[in-house]
Parts: sequence; C-alpha cells; structure tokens
Amino acid sequence: MATLCISSSVTLSSFASSSSSSSSSSPHKNVKSIIKNPFFGFSCALSKPSIRTSLPFSNNTKRSFQVRCQDLSLVPREQRWMFEESEVNGPDIWNKTWYPKAADHVNTEKPWYIVDASDKILGRLASTISIFIRGKNLATYTPSVDMGAFVIVVNAEKVAVSGKKRTQKLYRRHSGRPGGMKVETFDQLQQRIPERIIEHAVRGMLPKGRLGRALFNHLKVYKGPDHPHEAQKPIELPIRDKRIQKER
Repeated sequence: MATLCISSSVTLSSFASSSSSSSSSSPHKNVKSIIKNPFFGFSCALSKPSIRTSLPFSNNTKRSFQVRCQDLSLVPREQRWMFEESEVNGPDIWNKTWYPKAADHVNTEKPWYIVDASDKILGRLASTISIFIRGKNLATYTPSVDMGAFVIVVNAEKVAVSGKKRTQKLYRRHSGRPGGMKVETFDQLQQRIPERIIEHAVRGMLPKGRLGRALFNHLKVYKGPDHPHEAQKPIELPIRDKRIQKER
C-alpha cells in the first residue's frame, strides 16, 4: 500500500552584503535537508520540486510543496497514519486515551459512604460530599461520566453554620404563580425541613444538567441517626478538612 508524503523546498533570498556594495545581489541558494513532519510521523526530504508554488512566509523566504508517493511498508508501525484493510474492523490502535466504559461505572458496584452532620459546617460538609459524589477522589475521574459513590447523611438537623447565617441566610422558593415567592431563614427551614438545607447546598456544587440530576440521586439525607441503607454496608466518609467541625 502506498501513502502520500509532502516534500518541500526552501529557497532563501540572499541579503545585501553591505551598504557600500554594488547593486548586484548574490544568487539564490537551494537548501536541502531532512525534516520530520509531525502530521505524517516520518521524515520527508526537502528537495527541489518539478512544479513550484511560491508561498511567501516572509520577505526573504519562499516555500514550495510537492506531493509524491511512498511505500507504506517502509514506515514504522507506530508512525503510520493510515489503516490497512485488515485493521478496519479491528481494535483502535490510534486513540490511546482511556475513557470509562459502561462496565466501569455500574451503580450496583459503587461504594456507599455515611457521614454524621452533627456540628459540621454546612459549606465544608457539602463540598466534601460533592467531591465523592462526582468521583473527584478517584484516579479514573472523568468529568462527563458518573463515576462517583453514594453518600448518606444522618442527623441533618444538627448541621452548623458560622457567623449570623442562622438569621441572615435566606432560602427562596417560588410556586410559579404571580406573587408565589416564599422566603424563609436558615433557622426556619431547619425547624421545618432540615434535610433540604444539605440537599440545597450539595445540589449547587454538582453539574447543571442531565448529569447533575443523575448525580443528585446519589445523595441520601435523613433527619436523625437512622437510615434504611444498612444492606449497602456504608463506610465512614473520609474527611480531610480539619476545619469542617465547628469549635465550641
């Protein structure tokens, strides 16, 4: 099988020797060398072509190209840029980048973690949870694939905030009808639906779209110390942030 190679010839115009020299200029010189084209992957000879097409890259440089045939059997296997007929339906030998397949992120094989939200800062707890839900702690992390784990949060009503957020942090919801805006403080929402506070914080740290909606289903928040996921055998969520625990 034959392939194509580009041969290019570079003609350099001579510069004026000096201001005192005569108006006659030195003749053009042909430069012949071997270059390695990054597209083709193998060496192409610089030679004088039979048909020249001048492309002025600079004021004193002209480059021309010539197309010729080359035997593919002479090209090293790792530097080929064309497939042979026997490789059309075979494995992809060019794209070496690993990408997770469906068997690499099966929900039934993903780990389960559990964390107690008692006296833990809301923002730092939510960021740690979102890291494990997205799978950023894994070496195989892929932004467009659901590679993360399931996280269970218990004692959601005991989560803590810093400063004056209990009275100044507001949560808004809208019924969709005119005048349907409802606003309540952190303290009011914690007494009414404490699970929604952690869900709202984690949802904001997940991707927006179809992937984010699927990842949000990996979060299980419960009021109190009990949860119905003992069959999944959850393990303690590893927390590296030492500032996540509120100091009393």
